[in-house]
Order: sequence, then C-alpha cells, then structure tokens
Amino acid sequence: MLTSNIDAKRFEQLIEINTLINSNYTDATSLLTRIIESATRLTGGEASSLLLVNPENNKLYFEIALGSKGPEMKHFSLNMGEGIAGWVAEHNTSLIVNDVDDDKRFFSDIGKSIGFKTNSILAVPMRVKDTCVGVIELINKTDKKLFTEEDRQWLEIFATQAAIALQNARSYQRVQEQIYLLQDQIKVGKGFHTFIAESASIKSKMEIARKIARTNSSVLIQGESGVGKELFAEQIHLHSNRRDKPLIRVNCAALPEHLLESELFGHVKGAFTDARSDRLGRFELADGGTLFLDEIGDIPVNLQAKLLRVIQHKVFEKVGSSEPTRVDVRILAATNKNLEDAIEAGEFRKDLYYRLNVLPFYVPSLRDRPEDIPALADFFLRKINSETKKQIHGISSSAMEAMLSYQWPGNVRELENVIERSVVMCNDKYIQKDDLILTSVPVSDEDQYSEKPLKEATTLFKRHFIRSVLEQHKWKQTDAAQALGIQRTYLSRLIKELDIRR
Repeated sequence: MLTSNIDAKRFEQLIEINTLINSNYTDATSLLTRIIESATRLTGGEASSLLLVNPENNKLYFEIALGSKGPEMKHFSLNMGEGIAGWVAEHNTSLIVNDVDDDKRFFSDIGKSIGFKTNSILAVPMRVKDTCVGVIELINKTDKKLFTEEDRQWLEIFATQAAIALQNARSYQRVQEQIYLLQDQIKVGKGFHTFIAESASIKSKMEIARKIARTNSSVLIQGESGVGKELFAEQIHLHSNRRDKPLIRVNCAALPEHLLESELFGHVKGAFTDARSDRLGRFELADGGTLFLDEIGDIPVNLQAKLLRVIQHKVFEKVGSSEPTRVDVRILAATNKNLEDAIEAGEFRKDLYYRLNVLPFYVPSLRDRPEDIPALADFFLRKINSETKKQIHGISSSAMEAMLSYQWPGNVRELENVIERSVVMCNDKYIQKDDLILTSVPVSDEDQYSEKPLKEATTLFKRHFIRSVLEQHKWKQTDAAQALGIQRTYLSRLIKELDIRR
C-alpha cells in the first residue's frame, strides 16, 4: 500500500511510462529520456545519466545525460570497472555513494574537465536477462540530502523499465533493418536501386521524372559523376507504361568500339572471327521497354549515325547482316560531359544531340542538396552494417557536421565509399569525425550561400540554424523555442515549413 504522496507520484509515473513502453518502440531515445527525466525528478537528483555497454569493446557510453553539463557529458566514455558506473556495470550491482571523496572507485576526471562538482551518486544496473546492458546514475541528491534505500529501490524499478524499452526498441530496429534489407534485395534482384530523397530539389526532380515517364520521348539526363543519373532513369522507367517490360542498360564508355556495336545491335554468325553464333543486341532485348545509354558522350562518332537512325526510324541492321530489324524502344541517355562542347569539337553529332535531348533532365550535385546527406548516410550505414556484420549504431554529430560541410566531388557514390571506409575504421558504436576520410576542402559559409537568391539563401540558413538549436536541446521544441526566443507554436510551424526532420 502506498504510504506517502511521493510514492503515489512515483507509482503514477511508473504506470505512465509502462503504457508508453507498450505502445511505441520507434523512438527509443525519447522514451529513455522520459524515463530518466522521471527518475531524476522523483528520486531527487540534480543531474543524471544513462550509460550503455558496448559489448564489442567493453566500454560504457553516455547515451543520455541530463543536467547543466549534460551535452558535454556525451563526449566521454568509461572502461568497464572505471568509476562508479563502471563498477556497477562490472559487478551488475546497485551502489549508493553519498560522499564520493571517500570512495576510491569514484572517477573525478570527467567532472574536473567539464567543471562539475559531484558530491553523491546513486547508480543501478539496467538488466536484460540478468545481463547488465547499461547503468542509470543520479548525481547529487537535491538540497544536499543523502540518497536512501527507498531511492535505490525506485531507481531499480525505473532501470527495469528502461531495459525493457531498450530491448523492445532494439528488437524493433532489427526487424525494421531486416525489412529494409529484404526490400533492397528484392529491388536489387530486379535490377533496381533504393531511391532516397529528403531535399526539396530532389523531390521536385522526382515529380518531373514522373511527368516525363508518361511520354515516349527520349530523355537526356545530365549531371556530375556519381549524382544518381541511373537511379532517375530507373524511376522514369518504373513510372512509365513500359514498366512491365525490361530496362536494359549499356555503359557506352566501358566497351571498345568493335564490341559496343555488337553489344548494341547484335550480330549474326560469322560476322567476325569470334561470332560463332547469332547474338541479340541490347536494342532487341529492350524491345517494348527502355534502353538506358550511360556515358553517351563517349560513344564513337562512327556509331552515332547508326544510333541516330534507330532512334528516328526504329530500325537497324545487326553486325554482319543487311536484314532490317524493327524495335520499339524508348531511349534514356546520361552523361556528365558537356555535349555542346563536344559538338563544337566535332566529337558528337548535333542531330543526335537534338534527338536525345527532347526532354532534358538535370540532376543536382550532392553539395547543392545537403538535406539528403543524413538520410543517404543512414541508408548506406544500415546496408554496410548488414554486409560486414558490424553493429555501428549511427553517426556522431561531429562526423555529420563534417559531412554536411564537405564538397563531395564524387557525389553520392563518394558518400557511399566514405561510409563504407568509416564502418571499417570505426572502433566505436558511432562513426566519429576521425573515422571519415574526406579528400577535398570543406565548403565555407560563404560558398554555401554564394550564387543563391536571397530567399533561397535565407531559407537554407534558417533550416541549418534551427536544426542546430534543436539538436543542442535534444529535439525538445519547448527548450529550443525558448533558446530561439520564439513561441513553441511558431517553431513547430517553421519546422513544418522548412521540412526539418530528425
């Protein structure tokens, strides 16, 4: 039976948290933060932390840290057995230390480095199947009081709830990752890639791609190397009335001239020395569907006339044959070259260029759409985690800031390579800035806004600035609004208008 008001409050909070745990697993950080906030408030601590054990390196990391020095605490980690929290994790036993100066287990270095005085600590283990997976610790009992056995008992109950929440969230995450992996395997099995878009510019391009898809006109997709031109070609095909027919791909730069002609148009037996049998070309294989000609700017000049004829008249002759072959193929071409310069240099036919460029489509570089970087990085991290069997939980804020300010000369392809290298290099549960291997000069503040209209530059600044403040306050809109000096309702509207996502 409850004997005091404080017990009743704790019990009510416990019921509320238990309801949350059983209703929502998707946002583990918010749920764990809610639990630690309740434990701190109802047990009477000035500050608190939740540390999780990383079994790969046997270290404890500050997952949640509340109090005046909370944000600074998240930069530190403890070895198993180090400090009060490390001792609790190692021995899987709760501990009350009401005078840390008299306890040799107390690790004072962190407090000294951030300028925080610790007097007392109450720490309890978070257990999953009797295994310690983390530690919750309360720092400094309010009003200079002492932590009690009743405090310990209640904090152990909260730690049990936190462990359940963590276990549920991890199980949910594993299931979600398996679903993502299966979805990607299905797409890859059919020859298609996952399409990810968070930025307004790419979402706008996707809308254009859907409109283009309804026609049969040729499309010339232009953009730097690695921006994802092939992915847009896939989306155009998948949203067209040809989606049930094949999408056939040819990299025009990957084959020498004599092989490229046979690859495109096929050949008959005896057409050349190695032609021991008839072979269908890519045009025939794509009949009724779509042919994607990547690196079209590298196609030899003498093949350009034959390509022009099949685009115009839908007819061609196989290598070694004079018999016409008719096909119904839609052409999507892509290049990172300036074809108008190639025309001036006599390297590309003007009439072919106009036939290909009926519907021009430009894919912006990654540095012009930084909003896509977090989502793409998270996708590549999940993919590479699965391939390498590693368990990197995410990307640290310092590493993400470095990626957001990088120029990305290799665009999305380079981003994938960077994440893959980082996973290999990382010995932590989060990719750190030092794990990144970035080769070019970061974009300066001036470069981010140069050559942009005032409205676009202002929107970009607002989005980055508000996101930064939200991250500093753990996405608590009330605290962030107070720091920004605006009403919470206005902040919510800005978040929606600027498409700011966690």
